[in-house]
Amino acid sequence: MQKMKMIKRGAASVAIALLLLPLAGTAHATTVKHYGVDWSKYQGNAGKWGYARDDFSISQIGGYYNGSFVPQTTYGTQVANTIALNKRAHTYIYAQFSGTAQADQMLDYYLPKVQTPKGSIVALDVESGNPDLASVEYALQKVQDAGYTAVLYGYKSFLINHLGSAGLQEIASQYPLWLAEYPNYNVTPEPNYNYFPSFINVQMLQFTSTYVAGGLDGNVDFTGITENGYKNGNAQKPATNTPATNTGKQLHEDTHNYTVKSGDTLSAIASRYGMTVNALVTLNGIQNANLIYPGQVLRVADSGQGSNVSQKATTTTTSGTYTVRYGDTLSAIASRYGTSTSTLASINGISNPNWIYPGQVLKLSGGSSIRSYTVRSGDTLSGIASRLGTSWTSLKAKNGIANANLIYPGQTLYY
Repeated sequence: MQKMKMIKRGAASVAIALLLLPLAGTAHATTVKHYGVDWSKYQGNAGKWGYARDDFSISQIGGYYNGSFVPQTTYGTQVANTIALNKRAHTYIYAQFSGTAQADQMLDYYLPKVQTPKGSIVALDVESGNPDLASVEYALQKVQDAGYTAVLYGYKSFLINHLGSAGLQEIASQYPLWLAEYPNYNVTPEPNYNYFPSFINVQMLQFTSTYVAGGLDGNVDFTGITENGYKNGNAQKPATNTPATNTGKQLHEDTHNYTVKSGDTLSAIASRYGMTVNALVTLNGIQNANLIYPGQVLRVADSGQGSNVSQKATTTTTSGTYTVRYGDTLSAIASRYGTSTSTLASINGISNPNWIYPGQVLKLSGGSSIRSYTVRSGDTLSGIASRLGTSWTSLKAKNGIANANLIYPGQTLYY
């Protein structure tokens, strides 16, 4: 996916029956093949499609390289834009790991960040490093236990070399396989089944890295597994809403014209009409969110028209511990509780202050009084800051927010 693919020759022919053997109970057999694409940051914020028939995408949330994390900032918008087009969005992790400790570190970091619905595919892209059977099985089980469809992606030859043929068969008896194999780098809109990597429970095939001119991974789903997480395969009715799917669904709401007035900002307009800035930008094809002008006509959602979101702030007295949440950093937690990063690291035995994870319980240096705000639908960071009498930059820093445009309903902000 992320690396240059090696050309590997597959079997001369394939029994189609093998394509329709869902052994893991995660998909239903279907006579309709689904075509789709998989993306990393190289396909940009909106992603890139091959053909009108494509009805699913699988976006990289990030990579893990034996202890190092490389998140993909394009992930959330790719998911949202897929849903907006009434296509189904799924997730994959570039997973270079060995041992259950690394599996835990990788998944404790990425699983809370998944923005595709529960039940959707979360694939482990195992194509480099030195994976072992026990840790790969452990990781897949952890993904499944989190409520997603666990899938193993890779090249048949690499997986067999590292996991063994019997090991890969053991995995395939429990989890679907998504294998990659193709004969060349010519533009290939249809699979060449002479190069199919025959194995049990292959539910998806990545059959080319040049689906269209210029390069794009092309995939085919044989069993309907890409409908998982979506009610009756309908992307507008996912099994579970997430920040990205909510943004995507906003783009399908009934809309009307709004004429920009002097003093308007895009974030304020979005908040007024119950939209995210990303949805408003996407809906109107705006290139620069800071450049709107009086008299400009924008399409806005009918829902939330003119409504004002009331402030919901609380003051909390801390106990002696704090449970790490998604998006937290040790420095932001230290700032929030009036202590230093080094003090928190020291009393919690943390050797690397950049490595904390959601659910981790930290000891605090003492009690203090803090104020929090719970994000609601339509909120923006700048709008919240204005209501709370602070700046969006301060909120961003205190809460360890990487992208000021990516906050979500239910998120707790401290100020």
